[in-house]
Amino acid sequence: MTAHHHAPLISLISATPVAIPPATGAFREIFPEATLWNLLDDRLLADATEQGGVTDALAERMTRLIRHAEAEGADGILLTCSMYGPVAEKLAGQISIPLYAPDASAFQAALEGPYDRILILASAKGPLDDAVERFTHAAQGAGRRVLVAGTVADGAVAAATAGDQALLTDALHGACQAQGTGYDAVLLAQYSLSPVADALSKLIGKPVLAGPKLAAATLRSLLLQKSTPLVTEPKANV
Repeated sequence: MTAHHHAPLISLISATPVAIPPATGAFREIFPEATLWNLLDDRLLADATEQGGVTDALAERMTRLIRHAEAEGADGILLTCSMYGPVAEKLAGQISIPLYAPDASAFQAALEGPYDRILILASAKGPLDDAVERFTHAAQGAGRRVLVAGTVADGAVAAATAGDQALLTDALHGACQAQGTGYDAVLLAQYSLSPVADALSKLIGKPVLAGPKLAAATLRSLLLQKSTPLVTEPKANV
């Protein structure tokens, strides 16, 4: 007889509405057993952009959302905005449930893979600078010598906001072409770019690493190992 247990409750905390569909889509595909709970402060990204980065006050706003999710019963938390990744990294050891920065799993995949040259793509300079700095720091911490280059994909913001995947693919492909072939893999800095990861990979003939599916796989592995069997059986070959 199948044992009954509540489905893991995953809180997805977003700083912009654009990040929500890629995150929820990834979890429905990779971690369908999870119940998703979206928390959104739709000014967090705009305010960080206007203020030149994540200030102490903005970090505290995100911290309150994280604490709220923890207090109200989430089994795991994933931030979906890369600029707030350092907030998750700082709090991860201070709360009682798993808490992940949006690109932690993508960084790990990039550093564990056979890649010596990584190209990071973003839709704007702020997220790009943040991703390059944090990935470089992660590589140093892992003792990996990786050549990191980054570029902004012109037109990606409008395409992602409109949900135009063909236009978004073209924007990212153009950015890759402008960089030549001197890289082993592409790392997408933002969740809003991730829906076209597979299409971009086919065009450039190289791996494209994106946060949402990798993060969903990480949380699925962690939480389903801890739990008793669920009402719904896990899907194979995640």
